[in-house]
Amino acid sequence: MPSFAVILPAAGGATRFGGPVNKVLVPLGGVPLIVHALRAFLSRPDVTAVVIPTSPATGLSNSKSPELAACLRDPRVRVCAGGASRAESVKRGLAEVPTGPEWVAVHDAARPLVSQELITRTLAAAVEHGAAVGAVPIAQTVKEAEGPLPAKVFRTVQRSRLWAVQTPQIVRRRDLEAAFETCPLPLEQVTDDLQLIELARKQVWLVEGEERNLKVTTQTDLRIAEMLLGTSV
Repeated sequence: MPSFAVILPAAGGATRFGGPVNKVLVPLGGVPLIVHALRAFLSRPDVTAVVIPTSPATGLSNSKSPELAACLRDPRVRVCAGGASRAESVKRGLAEVPTGPEWVAVHDAARPLVSQELITRTLAAAVEHGAAVGAVPIAQTVKEAEGPLPAKVFRTVQRSRLWAVQTPQIVRRRDLEAAFETCPLPLEQVTDDLQLIELARKQVWLVEGEERNLKVTTQTDLRIAEMLLGTSV
């Protein structure tokens, strides 16, 4: 398996989470949330670089956590300025990836419970097909309507072909760079990293994701992550 670099976007305002600090710095298992994601990748010898696009509002540089400080001292880690949208942050992070690695993984800083098995499975599929991401089936019935609610239902969407994608999303570096250059949409309308690859008319493959690889968006998500972490320690 080849080596790869990681982009860990952490510039969002986390407005849906609430609370006095950004969600990537809230404690989970006694350390800031982002530390779990950092450790997942820094523990791998095939990771050559981790770039964290962030903003002063996130408070990363003001954290008093010795665990986070230790991660940031790793020579593979560098911090850069993020953008106004996720895609812009990823683009800026991509520009900071050192020359060398052919493959790049983009992972949500707020997905603390990603497993080594999922990372490896996604990397293997990306190497085989060009781009890959973990996904889980949509379990709930999905209805199409034009919000905000209350709103009239247009139709019920057939969910057998619908998948909720996770991260990491792994792609050949040159393909991602080219996709940014040719993207036909404003970057604020790009909500998924591999959507750029789809827009460039290249293949994206799904691999089996993991229910425990949840993204912490709300306080409820954090409580679920605490429970899941407690079952694995």
